Amino acid sequence: MTRALYVLALAVFAMGTSEFMLAGLVPDIAADVGVPVGTAGLLTSAFALGMVVGAPTMAALTRRLPARATLLGCLVLFALAHVVGAVTPSFAVLFTTRLVAAVADAGFLAVALSTAATLVAPDRKGRAVAVLLSGTTVAMVAGVPAGALLGTATGWRSTFWAVALVCVPATLGIARGIPRARRADHASVHAVDGPSLRTELAALASPRLVLPMVLAALVNTGTFAALTFLAPLVTDVAGLSPWWVAIALVLFGVGSFVGVTVAGRVSDRSPRVVVTVGGVLLLLGWVATAAFAAHAAALLGLVLVQGALGFAVGSTLITRVLYAAARAPSMGGSYATAALNVGAAAGPAVAAATLATGLGEVGPVWVAAAATATALLLAAPLLRVVAPAQAGAAR
Repeated sequence: MTRALYVLALAVFAMGTSEFMLAGLVPDIAADVGVPVGTAGLLTSAFALGMVVGAPTMAALTRRLPARATLLGCLVLFALAHVVGAVTPSFAVLFTTRLVAAVADAGFLAVALSTAATLVAPDRKGRAVAVLLSGTTVAMVAGVPAGALLGTATGWRSTFWAVALVCVPATLGIARGIPRARRADHASVHAVDGPSLRTELAALASPRLVLPMVLAALVNTGTFAALTFLAPLVTDVAGLSPWWVAIALVLFGVGSFVGVTVAGRVSDRSPRVVVTVGGVLLLLGWVATAAFAAHAAALLGLVLVQGALGFAVGSTLITRVLYAAARAPSMGGSYATAALNVGAAAGPAVAAATLATGLGEVGPVWVAAAATATALLLAAPLLRVVAPAQAGAAR
């Protein structure tokens, strides 16, 4: 794997830390800005919504620009949004900064995914996605728990400052690690003579592209529904102290790192195995999590397992999106990003609505189970399209 992939992963680490850190900070944010916990949880939906809209928009607006300049611009805007978020006393302003940060994140990730696909052989897109998403999983292993601990010790605003500071070395890494002449080296991504925007948008009419996008969105709906409200599950249902939230996030992050790494080695060759077997186990895991959430040891073990399964299945589906978007070289990354974040926007919003019902803090886990079950029901009769038995069938 080329070093440039790991440079991109470093920047994704900074952004992933921000995207997931609210899972451990929602109660504190709610208390500080004077809103209910469910409302504070919508900050995660705001971020995801910004990425859904921002990914295709930013990709379209910057498709003729050099990748290096786009990546740097998005990362700087992302850092500035966190500075504003760290000082504002207003929930409305904080909500807006999450939208802005998400648009910047979306633009970055869309270009990074498209760029990563050009840095490897045509049949190794799964490996490239795994390296890039490892930045997110490492963020969950190290960045998010560290943010939770920092927030518990010094207040949630300090985590926003920390993310802004992490963006500094990430920016330097992009400036030094991605060549200026990306357009000349990888004309298929940003060249003037590439496919027109209309041609790339027309790719969305293909079931082979749309179906894995829908399934990825559903799987991610479940993952974010449960992850966003993991803190009250750990403290209120399992009865553990707030310090255990960071440990739970570490376990989820370790699991997600293992899941995306294993899937990266398997998804190019046998995507059907990951989607079917992994999907069924993911569903069973959510049901078990809801059933045993009050038992601390069981809950923590299941958090680890669900992190692995959720990211294994999710990253495999995203890889299928990139394969199916081969004829949309500059927009393909945005389609994958949008697929991820439709679910990330819907999950917390639906999960928040369950908190006021009889399901209580376990409601988000049942949302995760329902979303995963829906994905499996859709995938079962369409596996030949979504996940060919052999990778060669997809190209």
